[in-house]
Amino acid sequence: MQKKLTIVLALIGLKNEAFFLENLKLHLEEVFSPADVDAVKVSSSLLKEAYTPSRGQYNSTITLALLKNKLEKVEADRILAITDVDLYAQGLNFVFGEAQLPGRIALISLHRLKPEYYGEGDGELFKARIRKEAVHELGHTFGLTHCPNPACVMHFSNSIHDTDRKADSPCQACREALRRNR
Repeated sequence: MQKKLTIVLALIGLKNEAFFLENLKLHLEEVFSPADVDAVKVSSSLLKEAYTPSRGQYNSTITLALLKNKLEKVEADRILAITDVDLYAQGLNFVFGEAQLPGRIALISLHRLKPEYYGEGDGELFKARIRKEAVHELGHTFGLTHCPNPACVMHFSNSIHDTDRKADSPCQACREALRRNR
């Protein structure tokens, strides 16, 4: 029997997380079962060093490094930081998230997952996008790489359409790899 995994959601400066938090917790507990998921609040001041004024965005790689230092004493197997700032990584216009591969810490941004960003207004779509990106980035912490199956949650999302097209759980091959890597 697998050890119960502990996942902490580090909510960085979020104000309306109650809208999606319980839905996300339940989903992560199911996908990474057996798992316990808890949440903690983190001050958004942590992000200041990652801000790039010329882009008006936050560097996700720098943010991950800052999170590693700030959250190193948090007792959890995995930490998923969630913010609503616009993220980018070197060579990319934006990212929905980034993770240590493998590692302990992952990061997602709600900024470009919000339906209103695209002129849409569907709250359930927003929750689905959050679930998909959360599982995707946490999957990387277990050593999972991008999957060639466009329906798998581990498939790379180059756009929100890619995210909407994929499932919110790993395909069978990625599920097996996750089981082995736990």
